[in-house]
Amino acid sequence: MIAILIFAGKSTRFWPLPDKNFFPIFGVTLLERQVKKLKSAGFKKVILVGGRQHRKEVKLLFPSEVFIAQSENESGMRGALLAALPRCKKEPVLVVSANDVIDESALTLLRKSGERKMEGGLILAKKVATYFPGGYLKTKGKRILSIVEKPGAGKEPSNLINIVAHTHADASVLLKELKAVTNTRDDGYEQALDRLFQKLPFETVPFTGHWQPVKYPWHLLDLLETMVPPIKKPLIPKSCRIHRTAVIEGPVILGENVKVMAHATIVGPCFVGRDTLIANNALVRGSSIGERCVIGYNTEIARSVLADDVWTHSSYVGDSVLASNVSLAAGTVTGNLRLDEEPISSTVKGEKVPTYRQKFGSVIGQYCRTGIHACLLPGVKIGSHSFISSGEIVSNDVPDASFLKGGVLRENRMVQEKNRSVLRKKL
Repeated sequence: MIAILIFAGKSTRFWPLPDKNFFPIFGVTLLERQVKKLKSAGFKKVILVGGRQHRKEVKLLFPSEVFIAQSENESGMRGALLAALPRCKKEPVLVVSANDVIDESALTLLRKSGERKMEGGLILAKKVATYFPGGYLKTKGKRILSIVEKPGAGKEPSNLINIVAHTHADASVLLKELKAVTNTRDDGYEQALDRLFQKLPFETVPFTGHWQPVKYPWHLLDLLETMVPPIKKPLIPKSCRIHRTAVIEGPVILGENVKVMAHATIVGPCFVGRDTLIANNALVRGSSIGERCVIGYNTEIARSVLADDVWTHSSYVGDSVLASNVSLAAGTVTGNLRLDEEPISSTVKGEKVPTYRQKFGSVIGQYCRTGIHACLLPGVKIGSHSFISSGEIVSNDVPDASFLKGGVLRENRMVQEKNRSVLRKKL
């Protein structure tokens, strides 16, 4: 069976972070982890379908895998499959989204069951207790009748969520139905599935394990626990320099040349990338820290994900996600708990979206800087290349390339400067 891993979307709901598939957690990108799971589940051939903008990164990460760039004229899963299926002929295939994180055991089950099925296919289904804004399966026994997209709370045809992990007994049959779809909306694949449901037996495969969709920035925080390697003691390379008064306990992984200074504490599960400095009195717990970061004096990082080249100084970063090349000045605080302790919402494309998290701090894009004593309220997102002036209380999202000063948004004229040394001279 051939696995077709699709990740061609532009991740617009993931703003202000860069592409979700290449964001590092515990030193590994989401795409790398997905490919590894498929290989471990017994899929010898994996076809990666992404956008043209992904070609360079994919070739660097997976030089021996087949990569297909989806045509810009064919959007959605239909476009991705139209590009990939001709490579599969009449073989059975697994269609899987890179943004649905599931247990390896489910992939193994789908492969073994799918290879035995002579016609139709299988769809991974999970029972949910509360409404999820996704596709629900309408069934008769095990047989699937249709998929109802986002029916609304109280209108669900069942309690079974469609997880994008589908097997098809014959790739050529799926390709034929996809070509027959004349409406070129983003739901072309779903339309083809509906046509197939009427002709061939498609059945549910019940799944009770962990499933985490990666749709919004805060979903990276939900992945922290699931990506923890199965270790109980710290893994510390010989190249690391650990002060005798520093404390490192639990499942902690340090990269090469990490320096942990006096009285700093790291409590697992934690990952700290190579060449990162954990300064005096710093506390890092339940977090993933990228490479070449500086976790400055008296800083606390709690349950957060930091990409590479992040600098902090006497800061508090809680339940937050920071992209690369972010600098937080002394006293910068990310608020992560409402006064009424109600779940926190976030604005996505102009609409309030519930995060279902009681604790959620900030999401900060690439090449951002904050001045001293900046305060970011719960759920706030800062666009890439934006500066926050000293003493600002940020209660609303800040667009890309902005300068927030005195409560007024201006254009940030230094957005082109990615080199810190050049930027320092201009400042």
